[in-house]
Amino acid sequence: MDALGTDFEIRHTDGADRDQLLPALADADAVLVRSATLMDAEAIGAAKNLKVIARAGVGLDNVDTQSATEAGVMVVNAPTSNIISAAELTCGHILAAARNIAPANESLKAGQWKRSAYKGIELYEKTLGIIGLGRIGSLVAERMKAFDMNILAYDPYVTAARAQKMGAHLVSLDELLESSDFITIHMPRTPETMGMISDEQFQMMKDSAYVINVARGGLIDEEALGRALDAELIAGAGIDVFVNEPAKDLPFFKHDSATVTPHLGASTEEAQEKAGVAVAKSVRLALAGELVPDAVNVAGGVIDPYVRPGIPLTEKLGRILSAVMKGVSVSAIEVEVAGELAEKNVDSLKLAALKGVFTDVVSGHVSYVNAPVLAEGRGIETRLSTTTNSPHYRNTITVKSVAADGQQFSVTGTLTGPKQVEKLVGINDYEFEVAIADHMLVLEYQDRPGVIGTMGMQLGDRNINIATMDVALRHDGAKALAVLTLDSALPAGLMDQVGEAIHAAKTAEVDLEETGR
Repeated sequence: MDALGTDFEIRHTDGADRDQLLPALADADAVLVRSATLMDAEAIGAAKNLKVIARAGVGLDNVDTQSATEAGVMVVNAPTSNIISAAELTCGHILAAARNIAPANESLKAGQWKRSAYKGIELYEKTLGIIGLGRIGSLVAERMKAFDMNILAYDPYVTAARAQKMGAHLVSLDELLESSDFITIHMPRTPETMGMISDEQFQMMKDSAYVINVARGGLIDEEALGRALDAELIAGAGIDVFVNEPAKDLPFFKHDSATVTPHLGASTEEAQEKAGVAVAKSVRLALAGELVPDAVNVAGGVIDPYVRPGIPLTEKLGRILSAVMKGVSVSAIEVEVAGELAEKNVDSLKLAALKGVFTDVVSGHVSYVNAPVLAEGRGIETRLSTTTNSPHYRNTITVKSVAADGQQFSVTGTLTGPKQVEKLVGINDYEFEVAIADHMLVLEYQDRPGVIGTMGMQLGDRNINIATMDVALRHDGAKALAVLTLDSALPAGLMDQVGEAIHAAKTAEVDLEETGR
């Protein structure tokens, strides 16, 4: 309330009571909520004057962002409010695991004195492996360096130079798993990252290693963790988040070497206060018509009507580029706008491209206004170039990336016809024309007879229907690229099976549905 100041009439209501909430929203300009108030389509519809919904926290599960967007209501949250609390809890779990704090506490309170049973290890000169060197991972690295730990990191979207500045050495995931004494994971929960630490990964670890998860439930396969502890493949674990919450009796709970907490990452006085103050400030900015850094559904600024249809196209191109790169470490991203669009202000297209690139690879919500911050934080250079020369289409938008090792990737799109149909017209050196769809498969292979038939059989055997397809040859004729749109998503693992069935093929799955890849 202090952060809001005296310019507002502030009303209080029980947000969990719909009979109180809906009438209270009738003439509200802004609403500030935590997690108990459901701001769904009904609530948004009841608030005819509503301009901004502010969620005092990180998660937005209780806010219907799509309905808010359709109603022109800005949605803001406090994405950095809990990062220190989450990082400190991670460090706490590392210390608790190293010194057996939880089981020793329980034993002593039960009247036992077992000093020898709870002998621990020092953190000094041990190796900490951090999977995901984003905001929280970076804070963990900074803090654990004070214990003179050696820091390894795996993050395809952080450059080696950026990691070095944070005192971390960038390695492959396999090397991190094999070399680390403590492993902590800080990744978003996506179809690719769910269960990314499972039986195969536990087999790679030292039998003296500890794993920590304070990020998202399910990143570590809970059943596999139980098997690893049963077989003594690892020394222990620290888990704060679970697939289903509340979690009360998972198999690995029986192990003294597993320290568990009930999702306490953001449960500090400071994190809760920061969240409230942050969204109050955002509300002031929003109602003053200014740019809001933590807006999750608004690009900000005035956008030319001719440019506006290119924003969703460019965002999809960014997501497609991420899929095509398949986790390659990026040092630069460039957006090239060609044609009549080049005569307009197209800064928003660079924001859209960055939002697309990061949407499926970082934790938390990515917005048009925070995407540049994400790029800067990962040491990724961003560029925008324009030219009026567009020989094949009225306008084209190309999103390019330069990998840390010099590799270059690019995807090109355009809008065609009166309906402004979104088309994918190029990937790297290949030219083709395919309407962008929710489910796409991209396959690069040595050009030879039989490949298309084999690919069709692999998909057909699994009842995956090909809606459209285009095939392009590279300029030298040595390789070909097939781009398919599918009626449904690919089952897990099928993409690799298609690649194996077609020798030396490179595949990329592009799933543009809301929860897809």
